[in-house]
Amino acid sequence: MSDGGYGRYDNGYFVPPMPAAPPPPPADGARAVAVAVLNLSGLGLGYALTRRWALTALCWIATAVLLFVALPADPDGVPVGALVAYAVFLVLAAAHGARVGLRTPLALPGRAPLALALALGLLLLAVPAGGVVWYDAERDEAVQQMLLDRLEEADRLVAAAGKKEFTAAEADYREALTTYEDLVADHPDSRAAARVPGRMKTYYATVGAPYEQREYCTAIAPLTYLRTVPDRVKKTELGELEKWPDDRLATSLYECASAGLAADQSTWAAQFGELLTTFPKSAPAAKVEPAVNAAVVREEKGLRGAEPCTAVQRLRALATRITELPGEKAGIDAALAKDAGRATAQVASGTYTCGVDQYRDGDFDAALTTMNEYVTANRTAKNVPLAKKIAIAAEVAQTVPEAGKKLPTMRSGGSISVTVKNDSPDAVTVLFTGPVTGSLTLKACGGCRAYPLGSTLSPYFKPCEGGKNYPQRTISLPPGTTYFVHKSNGSSISSSTPASDTAKLENGYVYTECAYTTESFGSGL
Repeated sequence: MSDGGYGRYDNGYFVPPMPAAPPPPPADGARAVAVAVLNLSGLGLGYALTRRWALTALCWIATAVLLFVALPADPDGVPVGALVAYAVFLVLAAAHGARVGLRTPLALPGRAPLALALALGLLLLAVPAGGVVWYDAERDEAVQQMLLDRLEEADRLVAAAGKKEFTAAEADYREALTTYEDLVADHPDSRAAARVPGRMKTYYATVGAPYEQREYCTAIAPLTYLRTVPDRVKKTELGELEKWPDDRLATSLYECASAGLAADQSTWAAQFGELLTTFPKSAPAAKVEPAVNAAVVREEKGLRGAEPCTAVQRLRALATRITELPGEKAGIDAALAKDAGRATAQVASGTYTCGVDQYRDGDFDAALTTMNEYVTANRTAKNVPLAKKIAIAAEVAQTVPEAGKKLPTMRSGGSISVTVKNDSPDAVTVLFTGPVTGSLTLKACGGCRAYPLGSTLSPYFKPCEGGKNYPQRTISLPPGTTYFVHKSNGSSISSSTPASDTAKLENGYVYTECAYTTESFGSGL
């Protein structure tokens, strides 16, 4: 019989009721440590030995997620957040496993399996440590591959740039050089950095390719650029390449300047100047003065050719540019000064030849300017008297082109008397050319006035017959056609256009040439 949950036997004794579940086993610290250590491996083995299958699967999932994030190895490594999260998870799994294992028996009964589990847990701790070492090695390899990829990209950039003009390719060359520079400076022990010296040989050969193709003018800019590379890349990485561009640039400067000198281009002086300044003791620099001297001699011969004016212009430019050449460092300044002086002297004599050629070609404006320049610059030269006559004839021919068919001579005088009078209120310069060429000036006529334009159209119009004391001058001319041009030297005439007159002079006659003023300047015989 029972009463209130207690049982009583017939002999009078009472016993307590049976418990609902067996009592927990006693706490076992070694077992807790074993479970915790096994969980630290990340495989959840501690949970597996305590039959916590869901937690075991959770450990596997956490480890799989970490492997998914970490692999394949990346140069930047595993994200810090993922590592921290996994480390926290392992600590929590170890702590919770210790709590579970403290009173939960293992799936393998007995003390020997417990010791084995603890030893296995300690052994498995090497798995994460080994994984870290392995991952670091893989990460290092990934870094090496990344750097090699960067090197190859720079190589491709150089190869592509080599197919373009330097001005268009310079930015690519600089970008590639920056990559090489960074590899050596930031990753000196990498396989990529070890290959940079070999790549630099290709780099130099690609940039300087125009020189090998004998395109000397084109080669100047890239070779000049290559001389700046040692300022950016360690000289130990360049070796002999450091001086590689020097001789090539010196040769290119000379060859390009020489070609420009022969073609009368304006760039040759700057290129010779750079050569004499940068490489004054080089073999190409020693050839500069002979090249300049030869150019002067060549243009001297041109003065006797079909285009003397072109030769004069070139000699004038030569003299100026030779004077500007910096020959001091090369020790050729005195020789260059002599060449410049010779060119200047030839300009003086050649200017007269140029003026004659212009006159014969009918370019009277240019001939007048050239001869006036020659007379002004060479007052004592033997050709000055004839140059003055050619200038007079050219000025006459500007108004009367027929007057310029023959070159003036030094002939003077004649058998025919011609009196030139001025019936103008302004002073007048009279120019004439024909068998004899010359000029004279008459002062203004006091009391003379300008004639109405209509009166000059009358067939009875006769200037210089008013009975006044006209300023006049008598000259002697030979028979033949003489061309006269009258120029006013005053300001009372409305038109500045010179007046002209053509006289066919014959022996036995006395001629009067009259200058007068109308609404435009006029003359008459």
